[in-house]
Amino acid sequence: MANKSSDVFKSYLFEGVGYSGEFQIPILHSSRLLPNKLIPFSKALSTKDFAQWVHFYEDDKNFICVWNQPKKYLLLLKKFYGLISPDFSVQRNMSLFMKLDSTAKGRVLGHWWQQNGIEVIPNVRFNGDSTYNFVFEGLDKNSNLAVGSLGCIKNKEERKYFIEGLRELIKRLQPKNLIVYGTVPKKNL
Repeated sequence: MANKSSDVFKSYLFEGVGYSGEFQIPILHSSRLLPNKLIPFSKALSTKDFAQWVHFYEDDKNFICVWNQPKKYLLLLKKFYGLISPDFSVQRNMSLFMKLDSTAKGRVLGHWWQQNGIEVIPNVRFNGDSTYNFVFEGLDKNSNLAVGSLGCIKNKEERKYFIEGLRELIKRLQPKNLIVYGTVPKKNL
């Protein structure tokens, strides 16, 4: 029998999680609150201004530590008004397993933070229609959702996939409010 200190699978994160769809994506309900101001996780580590929401729209290397050691960062994150769930990369050249893993990690962390009293708005990361079968699973229609466009706008092909995914998100989930971190070419929507 394994002791709790060797829980390499972080089973405590999955306590009370519901699952949705064919791929059993963790369900993450959204906060009804909206961010007043956003700060990236890497800057949240040293700020004294907790009257804002933490986001993870930056390179995965800057926040993988919250997955590797979630308990270490819990007390810090609880000081903020809320969080947008992590934006782990979902790239087209990744295997399906890796895309599912990235999606599930962000959702289960968001759920765990909610279980620990933190307001959370789900991030939605899509990248082509091959991701649509799971990235919208486990999220409520007509709720607050967030997306990041960093790295998705400058390149014409990436911009096309981002706009198509944004349209699909709006069609399927009809968000009450959609927080977009970065720019969106409005003429294409």
